Formats: sequence, C-alpha cells, structure tokens
Amino acid sequence: MTLAPSCTLRARWLDALLPQVPFDGWTEAAAKAAGEAAGLDAGEQALAAPNGVADLVEAFFDAAEAETAEQLAEANLEALGVREKVAFGVKAWLEALAPHREAARKASTRGFLPWVAGDAMQRTWSVADTIWTGIGDTSEDYNKYSKRGLLAATLPLIFLRWLDETDEAVLDSYISDRLTGAMRFGQSAGKLARPMLDMIERMKRR
Repeated sequence: MTLAPSCTLRARWLDALLPQVPFDGWTEAAAKAAGEAAGLDAGEQALAAPNGVADLVEAFFDAAEAETAEQLAEANLEALGVREKVAFGVKAWLEALAPHREAARKASTRGFLPWVAGDAMQRTWSVADTIWTGIGDTSEDYNKYSKRGLLAATLPLIFLRWLDETDEAVLDSYISDRLTGAMRFGQSAGKLARPMLDMIERMKRR
C-alpha cells in the first residue's frame, strides 16, 4: 500500500525526532530541529504535522498500534484462553513501544494535562479495540463496548507499571492480575446490566 505524502514525511520526521525525545522531550523546539535535520522545509512540516508535536506523538503511538495489529495477525493463538490472548495483545503493544520507552514515558505525561486528556482516552480505547479485534473478537453491542472499555481502563495501569518494571516475570504477573480483575468485574457488571438491556431490546421490538 502506497502511503500518502503526508504520512511519508511524518514518518521521516518522527525517525529524526525519536532519538532526541529522551533528552529534549516532545517539545516544539525539538520537533523543529528534528524536522530540519530530516530535510523537511516549512511547507513539508505543515503538511506532515499541521498540529505540530501533538501529531508526532499520535504518529508514534499509531506506529506501535499498527505493529501490534501485525503481530496479532501473524500469531497462532488458538491454544490460548481469552485472558491469555488479551495478555498476549497487551504485551505485543508494550513490545512495540519498548525500543523507545523513554519517548513513551515523556509522551504519557502529556496525557495527564487537561487539554490533552481526551486524546489519551481515545488512544487507550483505540489500543483496546486493536487488541480485542486482533485476537478475533467479533462481539457487538454491549459486549463489544464493555470488553474494550474494561481493557481501556486497565491499560494505563499496566503501561505505568511497564515504564519502570525490568523483571519480565513480575510484569507478566501484574498484567495477568489486572486482566483477571477486569474480567471478573465485567462478568459481574454484565449480569447486572443484562436484564435492563434485554428489556430495552424488547421495547424496541414493540
């Protein structure tokens, strides 16, 4: 598939910026210097990332999400249970981010600022959807949104633990515990919500 010129330019810009982010952060000054180092003139920079650093941060996470989807598409997960499949997807996402862990750390701090909190929420939902879709989930309506919502709520906790956890076994255990808790909550919430949802569905048919 041929990428749009803006995507190609943005990828080139991001490649130049990522090595500097651990030192300079996701700043407009760092982005400008990286854009110049990548050989992008002002017009090309405007085309590649009209919103500046915000677009480059999004491109960084988009790339990790795309890599996660590719890894899930290639993996044979038939022997795994649902929780293990989800855990595999979560770890695939973290592995995609791992080469630029410090860039991920600095990007995460932007999500705690009020004016970008919405972007952070959309990102976690998108990652959750990529994982559930990648492991073959085809549920609709309440089940679809509850699964993704619970995983989206769990991902920030896992992400923050991953940033500083060097022991893979400890991280795996933490991921497993968080997912088990989320799924138990989802089962309980589903039992409570199902009668109401069934009633609403019956009313729609009248």
